[in-house]
Amino acid sequence: MPVDATAVGRPTYSHSLPNEPATAEIGRRLILDVLGIWQLDDLADPAALIVTELIANASRHTPCPDVRLIVRRPSTRRVRMGVVDREPSRLPVLGQAEYDDEAGRGLLLIDAVADRWGCDLYGLGRRPWAKEVWAELRTEAGA
Repeated sequence: MPVDATAVGRPTYSHSLPNEPATAEIGRRLILDVLGIWQLDDLADPAALIVTELIANASRHTPCPDVRLIVRRPSTRRVRMGVVDREPSRLPVLGQAEYDDEAGRGLLLIDAVADRWGCDLYGLGRRPWAKEVWAELRTEAGA
């Protein structure tokens, strides 16, 4: 599927995807395509890891049928990758994984690789309708 992302102003790319583990591969391809368009190929490895973990966490922890992958440049020095789902009551928690645990390391990996990460709720007042779990990487030259 072609990627249509602009490199001027404050570019954003987003795409709705099925909320399932296999979507991580699609997410990795999309982030690599967008970073290529923005000439930020040096961020490919950490960005692919982050997108993989964000999608895996959404598919593991939320029953939503789909998620939305959003990639944006909030400034020339940062790239933000986020996954939006419609389960705002299930907020991410940075946990501790034991040596032999088979799961529970996704946010730990994101925390180690990203410059910062967080979660934003969408909606007004006390009844948000969705959340976005996001992570940011700093660009080298701020191109």
